[in-house]
Amino acid sequence: MNEKRSEQSGPIRTGVRARGGSLAPGSVVGDGRYRLLAQFGIDERAGAHLWRARDGQLRRDVALTLLVGDPADAEAARQARKTLERATHAAKFNHEAVARVLDVLTLGNGITSGEGLLGVVVTEWTKGTDLIDLVADRPVQPLAAARMVQRLAEAVERAHHSGLVLGLDHPQRLRLTTEGSLRLAFPGPLPDATLRDDVKAIGGILYLLLTGRWPLPGGPAAIPAAPHAPNGRLVPPRSLQPSVPQELSSLAVRTVEDGGPGGIRTSAAIVRALEMAAEAEERTQLIKAQMEADGDGTIWTTKKPVKDRARRRKLALGVTVLVVAAVAILAWLGMLAISFFQDDPSSGGPPINVANPTPTASASAPVNPSPNQPPSTGGQAQIGAAVGPASVTVYNPDGNGDNTSRARNTVDGDPTTIWRTDQYRQQFPAIKEGVGLLASFDKPINLAKITVAADSPGTSIEVRLADSRNPELADTRVIGTATLNGQTTDITLPQPQQAQYVIIWITQLSDTDKGYQSQIGELTFLPAQ
Repeated sequence: MNEKRSEQSGPIRTGVRARGGSLAPGSVVGDGRYRLLAQFGIDERAGAHLWRARDGQLRRDVALTLLVGDPADAEAARQARKTLERATHAAKFNHEAVARVLDVLTLGNGITSGEGLLGVVVTEWTKGTDLIDLVADRPVQPLAAARMVQRLAEAVERAHHSGLVLGLDHPQRLRLTTEGSLRLAFPGPLPDATLRDDVKAIGGILYLLLTGRWPLPGGPAAIPAAPHAPNGRLVPPRSLQPSVPQELSSLAVRTVEDGGPGGIRTSAAIVRALEMAAEAEERTQLIKAQMEADGDGTIWTTKKPVKDRARRRKLALGVTVLVVAAVAILAWLGMLAISFFQDDPSSGGPPINVANPTPTASASAPVNPSPNQPPSTGGQAQIGAAVGPASVTVYNPDGNGDNTSRARNTVDGDPTTIWRTDQYRQQFPAIKEGVGLLASFDKPINLAKITVAADSPGTSIEVRLADSRNPELADTRVIGTATLNGQTTDITLPQPQQAQYVIIWITQLSDTDKGYQSQIGELTFLPAQ
């Protein structure tokens, strides 16, 4: 449980402990220049203790990253020197999302061997809120989280262009400023940290803001670890917080995880993805706000109508006149109908025999059931009777899947019962590589043809084969492709394939009025005879 105090005393948390009696509020380091005020965390991976301190010479508060260790330990001293070198290089970097490095103290240069320190990174103090306190009560709203992380990602992108690693992959190194933006308050990258670690950290911070859980190793004890599925994949934020948009949920997972398709590997890619996701969520929030403001669910494009009694009286008089005129016209038409049926039937033209209608050419012509199906040939006689799979599940390597409870509708024999993807604001593969359905058979079949009944024109699909029920996309192979057009689409394989696990993988969604979404009504699997 977190205990909050004022900025003068700082927060105290379980799991934050000093290594050595000298690191306590009131003690001094750096040749007596810096007096420790409050500890704000520990990055156990580097033995880095994060403190707020008072600079006695310049009479200002500063942030100290104290590298605690035994100077006699050669390896620990070497690792600390590398961290201090990186911090020295970062002193040249200037961005509002990164606290400015003021000084770097080393053994023999501001640090004595008796202090139990290997080095100190001194940075300007960042006023605001600790990141753990920010998510202690509840996660951050998705739009606010996206905007916070976006500014931080821009700083990472600029630093990477300069060849610098910032080292922000620990939540206690960050603070939320009084202006509402995230800032790296305690710089000091690990000796072996890479550019990729900074990118993963951005995804980890987004995940933390959306869920209150930390998805990367080495996090503080005060924050719960993010859960993982039985297959080892990170559970998406949307599964923990249903209010999180699919785009942000997928973005966090794709940035954190190293394996799997559609991963984000560069800071430039995550900046672009965050911009699109934030803009999409901002539009959604604007629409919701307009609907709530109107109360009745109507969005007015200019202004609501003004109540005017005189205008309403004129409108009522006009409606009355129209009703009277309509009644008169109906009465006149009724008199004409009565007069027509009372005429001599011999003047009405030749009799019509409805018992034996004349057959039309279209009734006797063969019908092609699908616009994509070739004319009937003798080769189609090799296709056997349809085989139903034992089960159909949603296949989505980037998350839990779309409308998982309705996947069985695609093999129930009724094309009117459908499965739909989620509705996306961006076309694949902007946010994710795709989504699909995995059909599992009790035993391998000699698959020759698949018929897809779906009213989703423009949807592009791939037929893929897998060796298990939970494959990575990279481990599957494509055996056929098609673009849906019409009520049914046939996919005839060039050669029959032995298949037990078949994936209908959607790579492009249908473009609808409300976004991008595809649906499938029925899947029919036809083996070769």
